[in-house]
Amino acid sequence: MALDDFDRQLIAATQGGLPLVPRPYDAVGERLGVSGQQVRERLAQMLESGLIRRIGAVPNHYRLGFTANGMSVWDVDDALVDQLGERIGQLPGVSHCYRRPRRLPSWPYNLFAMLHGRTRAEVEQQAVQLQELLGSACRGHDILYSTAILKKTGLRLRQSQES
Repeated sequence: MALDDFDRQLIAATQGGLPLVPRPYDAVGERLGVSGQQVRERLAQMLESGLIRRIGAVPNHYRLGFTANGMSVWDVDDALVDQLGERIGQLPGVSHCYRRPRRLPSWPYNLFAMLHGRTRAEVEQQAVQLQELLGSACRGHDILYSTAILKKTGLRLRQSQES
């Protein structure tokens, strides 16, 4: 799908994030000289076509006081991993949960769930709850704690090199 001028303007207007106002699409539309409805419709078309994969909020967990962030990794029975992953992804302390391929023999884990807490003890308690939910389908797990804050960015357009 080729980008037209409006698409480029829309991406440029949103690539730094949506405005933190009650009606962010209306604010973007006002900047671009269109309605908020037109902004929403075009973004929906971009999602449907695969030009963009998602629109979502990206909280800074550290600024919210959650400094003990750990990716819990689980070795779960393949026949149950999707069903159990859906349940885990709904838990309040889990920001995201997904299935990944194992890399045997050194990496047996196939289910990942990001846990957030103010202390490692909070994260470990959440992991205990996950282990209880997984029950006998779980053969092992670990928690990989964050050691650095990575800058998360969305879709970016390169500036053209015009002479």
